[in-house]
Amino acid sequence: MEFSAKQIASFINGRVEGDENATVNSFAKIEEGKKGAISFLSNPKYIHYIYDTESTIVLIDSNLEIEKPVKATLIRVDNAYECVAKLLQLYESYKPKKKGIDPLASISPSATIGEDVYIGPFACIGDGASIGDGTQIYPHTVVGDGATVGSNCLLYPNVTIYHDCKVGNNVTIHAGAVIGADGFGFAPGPEGYDKIPQIGIVTIEDDVEIGANTCIDRSTMGSTVIKKGVKLDNLIQVAHNVEVGENTVMSAQVGIAGSTKIGSWCMFGGQVGLAGHIHIGDRTSLGAQSGVPGNIKGNQTLIGTPPMEPKAYFKSQAIFRKLPEMYREINELKKQLEELKNK
Repeated sequence: MEFSAKQIASFINGRVEGDENATVNSFAKIEEGKKGAISFLSNPKYIHYIYDTESTIVLIDSNLEIEKPVKATLIRVDNAYECVAKLLQLYESYKPKKKGIDPLASISPSATIGEDVYIGPFACIGDGASIGDGTQIYPHTVVGDGATVGSNCLLYPNVTIYHDCKVGNNVTIHAGAVIGADGFGFAPGPEGYDKIPQIGIVTIEDDVEIGANTCIDRSTMGSTVIKKGVKLDNLIQVAHNVEVGENTVMSAQVGIAGSTKIGSWCMFGGQVGLAGHIHIGDRTSLGAQSGVPGNIKGNQTLIGTPPMEPKAYFKSQAIFRKLPEMYREINELKKQLEELKNK
């Protein structure tokens, strides 16, 4: 499907510079541009590519200054990065959705299946499970007994949703994710560790996206909760009884210990680790590899272990690199002081 520069500009409220009838049918990075593709430029350090790119159309920020002529048709917008996201969503919406139930799928007679559902080969839908309208379930995915999956969800291959867990509407779960495995609960005894049964569930609200091989554990009692609009990257561990607030986002390899409560609109970088039974306030941003041992009030940007303000953290790191030299200097001063004392 082709779109003209004029049509694209109308959709994203942009302003065309060049041929408004130029058409595109694909996307490309600006440095890998090709005829018939649309690219974008939002980071000024890549501006040199705009003069040589072969892309037919390039989205740029309205305040970006172009110093010499370019071959591509330009569309100026307030935020090029945001606009290309909208265009990619539009492009994705035109792709045909899979429908129909493969004869190799295993579906319990007591399961409820909505309309326009796709269930791929070797997928398994358990007793009393419910699948909403327009949901797509790819091969080898398991929806356990009594589990609920809402409408217009997308479950990629090898997703496992354990018994009785609840998934809302418009949820995407990527390959290998596990929803509702037992929380890590063991009581030490005289002869080893006694398992504490995990009788709760996981509740995932609407508009959530969960990355590949991410694990969200079921609660000991009650529910582990992932609230509306949360976006989780790949390889994240969410322990039992955790609550993640609305529109919070987390990068890969974040680990959250049990019973921690996280506010809304938080942002966690890769490999952030949170201790259990703590509270993280709304709009908290944590830099990559931050280790959080205690509560954090909201509306802060922090980094490090324990977390501190970025300016203080980078000052501390500068001093840390000098510690060996400082250690030698202190030892030398101690020797000189002893010599003075002896005199």
